[in-house]
Amino acid sequence: MGPVLAGVLQLLALIGALALAYIPLGNYMAKVYSSDRHWRVEKWIYKGIGANPDTEMRCPAYMRGVLAFSAVGVVFLYLLQRLQGVLPGSLGFKAIDPDQAFNTAASFVTNTNWQSYYGEQAMGHVVQTAGLAVQNFVSAAVGIAVAVALVRGFARSRTGELGNFWSDMVRGVTRILLPGAFIAAIVLVACGAIQNFSGIHEVGQFMGGSQQWNGGAVASQEAIKEFGTNGGGYFNANSAHPFENPTPFTNLFEIFLLLVIPFALTRTFGVMVGSVKQGYAILATMATIWVGFVALMMWTEFAHHGPAFDIAGGAMEGKETRFGVGASSIFAVSTTLTSTGAVDSFHSSFTGLGGGITMLGMQLGEIAPGGTGSGLYGMLIMAVIAVFIAGLMVGRTPEYLGKKIGTREIKLAACYILITPALALVFTAAAMALPTPGHSMTNSGAHGFSEILYAYTSGANNNGSAFAGLNADTQWFNSTIGIVMILGRFLPMVFVLALAGSLAEQKPVPETAGTLRTHKPLFVGLLVGAILIITGLTYFPALALGPLAEGLAS
Repeated sequence: MGPVLAGVLQLLALIGALALAYIPLGNYMAKVYSSDRHWRVEKWIYKGIGANPDTEMRCPAYMRGVLAFSAVGVVFLYLLQRLQGVLPGSLGFKAIDPDQAFNTAASFVTNTNWQSYYGEQAMGHVVQTAGLAVQNFVSAAVGIAVAVALVRGFARSRTGELGNFWSDMVRGVTRILLPGAFIAAIVLVACGAIQNFSGIHEVGQFMGGSQQWNGGAVASQEAIKEFGTNGGGYFNANSAHPFENPTPFTNLFEIFLLLVIPFALTRTFGVMVGSVKQGYAILATMATIWVGFVALMMWTEFAHHGPAFDIAGGAMEGKETRFGVGASSIFAVSTTLTSTGAVDSFHSSFTGLGGGITMLGMQLGEIAPGGTGSGLYGMLIMAVIAVFIAGLMVGRTPEYLGKKIGTREIKLAACYILITPALALVFTAAAMALPTPGHSMTNSGAHGFSEILYAYTSGANNNGSAFAGLNADTQWFNSTIGIVMILGRFLPMVFVLALAGSLAEQKPVPETAGTLRTHKPLFVGLLVGAILIITGLTYFPALALGPLAEGLAS
């Protein structure tokens, strides 16, 4: 079997698995967030935190819950890292430096999971499990909660109530993420991923020195890392490490994990607004972009440019021979079109155009299918923009799901789509203009520019993957990328929740013959076009200086 055929068959198998999970998981999540019953363990949690899960919250209260909970998470994780040297199970590792501790705390609380450290050489068992793994669960649950609040904004009328943040967040953990990650961890252990609390072991001599490995609760963290679209690896090599991702099957299984919730949430959306056709339209938009990006990535990486490429069956530099070009291409596209950021190959080693595809996937806003929750609310924001554009073309007040898109709504949507590009491009320009940040680049020219552009794009869009080659463990990059991750996560959430509150207060608009049918293929095409054009106009100059220049020169 040739490598191209193997890649195509893996893609088809992945699509089949996602299709099988789509309806049951989507319906289940809709039931989770529509139920008025609480599990016993959930009641204990509510009692412990002093929250009343039955109190409906308007936009300001829901927003305060999101921001306050996340702020406490940042402080707790920061202190846990700073105190690592005196904690049990630290494996002898010292306390994390202040700038790196801030960066890591911001990273995991914002569901970014950017890492400027070597996991196996910096973090002990307590920080990995009680700190990083816990944030993998709750940060993902916060994202789903905000998405559900926006869906309720479309579904409800003449009320500003969006549900209860504490109930939504806790249910996301107890009823969706914990059970799913538990099953996934068992599968990974059965397939060879490690799960233990062993110390550091010397495994032999390498290049004149000793080689050491430490164990850890890897499979359980790997499971929620992918299932919650987190991406932070237990080891520096991330999902290219055999302890995290031992076989081609686990590689495909991990891709399935990082895609299944974002895709299934479109079904949840359709059920909760009372029209599954609307969910299918959003799904079709996400799937069109995802499949198109995978096909384009495979083409760029399988294209032969000489004898070395012919012998290897494609651009194998930076890719695991266990997975090959096809599976690495699927993983790279999936992880950058979601907010996962996990890697089973190094994006810096992709072809010039291939690296540009990973960057463009993040710059779309990671909405195809995006992260847990963030993908759905990002796509719904783009749907609001699309119906506004359609309304301008026909001279009609835009409507979406029975709600008018007026001045307030379009301003909030516009702020949402502008904030992350502004963060990525402004901080990239600052890093290139100042003398010190440039010293962190391994490469010069277009590729070196791509390293910095990728880093801030990854941080602003809460992805967390790195282009490699950039030494990001400096005070400048730890501090600025940390700031970018926090602003890139919570400012968009503020606009989303404000939009949800505005929509929930409206009375429904009756459908007429002039209403745009937003469940039809025409709207799907309009939405895809709006996403690509808006992104292209925003990022094309920067892409032209980096990956496009490198790809055209090679």
